[in-house]
Amino acid sequence: ATVGLLGIGTGGGTYFTRRLATLAKLELTPGKRLPLHYAHVPDPEDAPAVRAAVEQLTAAGAQALVASEPFGVDRPEGEEAVADAARTTGLPTTAAHEITSLYGLRKRTRTAVVNAAILPRMLATADLVDASITKAGVTAPLMVMRCDGGVMSLDEMRRRPLLTVLSGPAAGVAGALMQERVSEGVFLETGGTSTDISVVKRGKVAVRHAVLLGQTSYLNALDVRTVGVGGGSMVRVSGGRVTGTGPRSAHIAGLPYACYADPADLRDAKLTTISPLPGDPADYAVLDAAGGRFALTMTCAANALGRVPEGDFAHADPDTARAALAPLAAALGTDVDTAAARLLDAGTDQVKSVVDDLVREYRLDTDTAVLVGGGGGAASVTPHLAARSDMTGRIAQHNEVISPIGVALALVREQVERIVPGATQEQILAVRAEAERAVVEQGAAADGVEVEVTVDPQTNVVRAIATGATELRTQDRAHRADDAERLRLAATSLKTDPSKVHVLAGTPAHTVYGTEVHRRFRPVRHPVRVVDADGVVRHHAPDARVEATTVAAAPEVLAKLVTENTSYGDGGVRAPAVRLLLGSRIADLSGVLDPQPLLALARSELRSRAADEPVVAVLEVRE
Repeated sequence: ATVGLLGIGTGGGTYFTRRLATLAKLELTPGKRLPLHYAHVPDPEDAPAVRAAVEQLTAAGAQALVASEPFGVDRPEGEEAVADAARTTGLPTTAAHEITSLYGLRKRTRTAVVNAAILPRMLATADLVDASITKAGVTAPLMVMRCDGGVMSLDEMRRRPLLTVLSGPAAGVAGALMQERVSEGVFLETGGTSTDISVVKRGKVAVRHAVLLGQTSYLNALDVRTVGVGGGSMVRVSGGRVTGTGPRSAHIAGLPYACYADPADLRDAKLTTISPLPGDPADYAVLDAAGGRFALTMTCAANALGRVPEGDFAHADPDTARAALAPLAAALGTDVDTAAARLLDAGTDQVKSVVDDLVREYRLDTDTAVLVGGGGGAASVTPHLAARSDMTGRIAQHNEVISPIGVALALVREQVERIVPGATQEQILAVRAEAERAVVEQGAAADGVEVEVTVDPQTNVVRAIATGATELRTQDRAHRADDAERLRLAATSLKTDPSKVHVLAGTPAHTVYGTEVHRRFRPVRHPVRVVDADGVVRHHAPDARVEATTVAAAPEVLAKLVTENTSYGDGGVRAPAVRLLLGSRIADLSGVLDPQPLLALARSELRSRAADEPVVAVLEVRE
């Protein structure tokens, strides 16, 4: 949609707001720019001037409006006044501070402009979906997938549709989190043409500021890397060897998979190479056989090696798959197993390179991290990749529909960010409370809301991420792990014998297990695992201190523990990373480095709970 941008400012601020007109240079696609018109408002309280600016933009064809002012985060009254006046036109209108509360006039405005560009279409979509489910008699609240792995209400989507960008990959990783209960690992969602790769670290989806229209934004979205390798990726052959796999797939080439062919159709098969599309290299291998032309794909190779479980969406008859690969093996001068392995190696090489980068970037613990495959083509990538890496791998249950499962199980999520130099305890608690209120207003049950607070002393950003389940969302509790099973699972995660694992503490919902790792000439380490009642490892720490107490005694106990485990160095004071096991929740306070705000947040978590309720603190000293 065409966007009308209302820049507000007088004096020195005029220069910076007028420069926002250059956002019209943003490229949607090569050669096509974002349709944007700019009008300036010197005084937001000057109603005639505001009205004239709005009329100027509507006359130019604006379909959505944005109001932006320098320091509108701190003083939003100007943006709000202009936005209120603009809304009288009936056009969808956004104030930049409503999209993000972070400083940076240009980046903040750019994010709001992109949000406005999709606002009319998304409003129409929301109205259509809302009307359809109402007509169908569905009374449950409609939740919409967000790009950061959570869900939001339909009203929130109407206000900030930009949060739906990249929600497709986010739905898949939400399924890995909620159904597969992954606490540390890499999720690979493989379709026919590509694989989306994302990270789960300590039970949370890895997010970062998304790049929109070639520019960084303030949109926190799933950190997803896409590789052009999928279940339908075609093998490339030259000089008697496999030179690559993809990016062209059987789907793009318009060819059927050889492994799904009727065996009779593969009679008299001969290997040849083609260009799937005009301009493509002529080295993509296909079979010309009695039944027509067939593509040799990653899925064909995985089935030939027996890597695709029976009943899987991508399963084919292994004998047919092996027959399909026989001409390729002959051309390579080897057997079918080796030919299939080379094909899979060529495809997973590209995926492995990205996975290795993510493991290093996010410092994943390869001893505990797992590779989890989702999507219809999962079996063509994940099992072979796991066999070639240091991590274990598995295919998710119902992998072909992992994304809709993720949407159904995802938690309501809201993130509040503020730039607060020298943030006080009261300011940090206020940001936390704002995030908590936001998810409750969207339908989350108040007693189950978890809030993670991070304070970055370098950028002065206070960030609170609140998550919670709706009242209507239920979890499968058909299986509860007994003590022996939880001990075994903890020992497996700790990579040691169950006899060397001990119960350190527990609450009705969680049990803390630990062991000792003796190292020559180095201090003994005490790795810890927190396992929930379902047998899921919810938290793991390579070296931690565990203390059991009660709600009444916790403030004093925590104050003592934090004092004893706070480190001091060139970077200043660094409180330990603290997590509290409290009821059914794990309160993550690890994002706060200052001891006093940390203890204030801990007290807020303990508020309104029974004095004799058990609390377990898990602390990790920061190096």
